[in-house]
Amino acid sequence: MKNNPKLYEINTIAWLYELSNKYGRQFTIGTVPSEEWDRLEKAGFDYIWLMGIWKRSKAGIRIFQNEPEYATFKSLFDSVLPEWSEEEDLVGSPYSIASYEPDPLIGSWEQIDIVRYELRNRKMGLILDFVPNHTAPDHPWIFKHPEYYIQVRESDYKQNRIAYLPIHKDEKTLYMAHGKDPYFPPWTDTVQLNHFNPEMRFALTRELKKISEHCDGVRCDMAMLVLNDIFNRTWAWVKRYSAYELQESEFWKEVRHDMPELLLIAEAYWDTEATLLSLGFDYVYDKRLYDHLVYASPSGLLSYLKADKSYQKKLVRFIENHDEPRSAETFDRGKLLASAVLFSTLPGMKLYHQGQLEGKKIRLPVQLRRVKPEETDNELYEFYEKLLAITKLDIFSLGNWECKNISPAFDDSFQNLIAYLWTSKKDLVLVVVNLSRHDSQGRISLEKETAAEADYILVDELNKQVYRRSGKEMMNPGLHVILEGFHSHIFYITLE
Repeated sequence: MKNNPKLYEINTIAWLYELSNKYGRQFTIGTVPSEEWDRLEKAGFDYIWLMGIWKRSKAGIRIFQNEPEYATFKSLFDSVLPEWSEEEDLVGSPYSIASYEPDPLIGSWEQIDIVRYELRNRKMGLILDFVPNHTAPDHPWIFKHPEYYIQVRESDYKQNRIAYLPIHKDEKTLYMAHGKDPYFPPWTDTVQLNHFNPEMRFALTRELKKISEHCDGVRCDMAMLVLNDIFNRTWAWVKRYSAYELQESEFWKEVRHDMPELLLIAEAYWDTEATLLSLGFDYVYDKRLYDHLVYASPSGLLSYLKADKSYQKKLVRFIENHDEPRSAETFDRGKLLASAVLFSTLPGMKLYHQGQLEGKKIRLPVQLRRVKPEETDNELYEFYEKLLAITKLDIFSLGNWECKNISPAFDDSFQNLIAYLWTSKKDLVLVVVNLSRHDSQGRISLEKETAAEADYILVDELNKQVYRRSGKEMMNPGLHVILEGFHSHIFYITLE
């Protein structure tokens, strides 16, 4: 597994629709032209996440359409895709999974294996989804194994009908809970799996083993929901209706034991990241970085980046994904460029979202297969091309990373700057980002990395500028950096 890899998220159904329009013929995933995989390889991505390949739920779509909130969604759909069609465009949520089989709109297992072969030939890996918390209401387990789900009494259902789904089986009615997390209303197009039941956990692990035979890793949706303490806090009250108790072992520990080679990526929130890493995850979402970039000050972000380096290497960095608004819509242009430089050059896994490089601003609702077309932002695309090319340098995957302190240079604007070093035996790269709209300056001491008697050349790979500085100055008082608002340096430093 490569250190600090780049992950590219593709909304698979939407991508296939786009490709079909682009080439003028219908595609499934196994017939995607080779040049499309070549393009992703050339960009420098290490893993491709085909989001949403599993069979979507027809029952989930019907439930969704009958919810009071559907009118609100229809207004949203109207705004992103005028004249959309329920028959053609409403495909349902990719996280309301009717079975872990490829959706007919995507292809087949054989086609998934073709994709994996194509990616492996290009030294890339395939990531697929895994949803441990719930299934769709028409999943085969609903009738074959109703004990795999959280069930309540009729009185509970009558008190809160939106939280439960009546299932008619063998001349009686079962009341199953919709999937949920503790802080939001239930997802009514899903049914909650019962992680108190060891047989269900075994069956779910078996499903993951099947998936693992066709991919290199899985992105685990809302992974923290099935941690024992969180699941127990959410559902302990229903244990009085069943024979099951809280399991002693953690589900994810069992998964890691059974599948030691599978790359595990956790969508994680609520300070559960360290716990999930301790149970065997390779990477966990870094929502804090995103929140710092959107809402917080550079000084707060700097404190966060000074966390343990081994922890930093296990984080999935992003400035957008399918759950967040488009970065080109969230950030103004200057801050977008600065944020892109920052997340792209930090340690850990970097997640790039389909359409992000092109500057797309319309967020595709997961229930739809397309949105209205948008023109590519060529200036932004060229910027990302340059940034991705720079971060192909070996030092960003093999080097040692260290966050640097910045001292004042005449004023307090140094607090707007974030700086860190990548070092190896032969290379030295300094990244400095101004996260404010104001011109800022500061000094960065490179006392450990330079020699007083030597002179150095600093090539700014991002802006194609060259500087010469003495080792004595760079050691003390430190390299003087002056940056315009939301500008960045990526210095490749060598002896003159």
